[in-house]
Amino acid sequence: MNVLGRAASRCLLCLSACFLPTVPARSHSTPPPPVAKAERDGSHDFDFNLGTWKTRISRLQHPLSGSSSWTKLEGTVVIRKIWGGKAQIEEIEADGPAGPFEGLTLFLYNPRSRQWSLNFANSSDSQMDQPSIGSFRNGRGEFYDQELFRGRAIQVRQTWSDITPDSHRFEQAFSEDGGKTWEANFIALLTREADTGRASAALSPGKEEPGQHDFDFAFGTWREHASRLVHPLSGSHVWIQMDGVSVVDKVWGGRANLTELRTKGPSGPLELIALRLFNPRTHQWSLTFATSKVGVLSSPAAVGEFKQGRGDFYDQELINGKAIWVRFSIFPRSPDTAQSEQAFSEDGGKTWETNWINTYSRVKNPSEGAR
Repeated sequence: MNVLGRAASRCLLCLSACFLPTVPARSHSTPPPPVAKAERDGSHDFDFNLGTWKTRISRLQHPLSGSSSWTKLEGTVVIRKIWGGKAQIEEIEADGPAGPFEGLTLFLYNPRSRQWSLNFANSSDSQMDQPSIGSFRNGRGEFYDQELFRGRAIQVRQTWSDITPDSHRFEQAFSEDGGKTWEANFIALLTREADTGRASAALSPGKEEPGQHDFDFAFGTWREHASRLVHPLSGSHVWIQMDGVSVVDKVWGGRANLTELRTKGPSGPLELIALRLFNPRTHQWSLTFATSKVGVLSSPAAVGEFKQGRGDFYDQELINGKAIWVRFSIFPRSPDTAQSEQAFSEDGGKTWETNWINTYSRVKNPSEGAR
C-alpha cells in the first residue's frame, strides 16, 4: 500500500543443479552437523487479508525531513485471491485533502524461497514499483526493499501487525542508516466490511484518456490454444501445444486488467497471470507476467500501445546471457476471437522469430470455463 512510490525474465525460467561433495568419514568423537530446520510453508499467511475493508490512512507529508505534519485519507480496500490463495490482488480507493487516490498491490508467493513479494502501482502513472520481499513470523509480516528517495538510497519496510479476523494494521517506514532507526510515514488501520467483491468507494473516474479502452475487447472468459517453440533462436522447429482457459477482469474500471490463465501441456499444468496497466500520462500500456511455480513478477515490463487495432509491446531481456529484444503482440480477430504472439529479435528489431502463438475463442457462458 505504498503511495510514496516503489520502483526474472517474463517467460524464461532458470533451472539450477546442486552437487554435493563427498564428505570424509567422521570420527566417533566429532558431533554430527545440526539438522537444518525445515522452512514453514507461508503460502496462506495473507489469507486474513482477503475481503473488503474500510481503511483510515495517516500519511506523513514530508518523510525524512524532520516534519511532523500528517494528512488523513479514508477509503476502501478490496482483496481477492488468485491461484487458490498463492497470489492476491488488492485494489485501493481513498480520498483526502489532495484528492482521490487509486492503487493496487499484487501479492505473489514464491514457493522456492517461501517468501512473498508485494508489487505496488499507482493509477496516476501505472509504474510497477520495486517489490518489497519478506515473510511472516509470530503473526507479524515484515517486507523490505531499497529505493531512491530524493536521489538518496534508503531502506523501506512494510509491516502487517495487530491481525484479528476483522481488523489489522499496516505501516510503512523509511530508514537512512541501514535499518538502525526507522521513521513511519504511512499508517493504515483496516476494519472489515461486507464483502462486495469490488471496491465501493465512489471516486471520480477522471478524465478519459486516448488508449485507456484498448483492452476492453479482452474482458471475459476465453478458451485458449497455445503453440510454443521449445528452443527459440536455435534454428529449432519443434513446437509444443497447450490448451487452457483464461479469464480477464477489469481493474480501476478498465484502466488496468488482470488475466488468469490455467493450461496444461507436455510438462504438466501451468498457472499464469498477466497484469496490464494503462499510463494516463504516456497513453501506453505496461505488461508484466508471473507463474505460480516461480511466484515472481517479470521485470522489465513490456511497454507499448495499440495502433490500428493491434497492440505491440516491447522490452529487452537476456536469453542465455545475450541481450535480445522481445515483442508481445495482441489483437482481436472478431468480437469473439483474438490472437497474441511473442517474438524475439537478435538484431535490434530488423528480423523477428515468433516463438509463442495463442489463439482465443470467447466462452459466452462463463460456467463452461473453470477458473
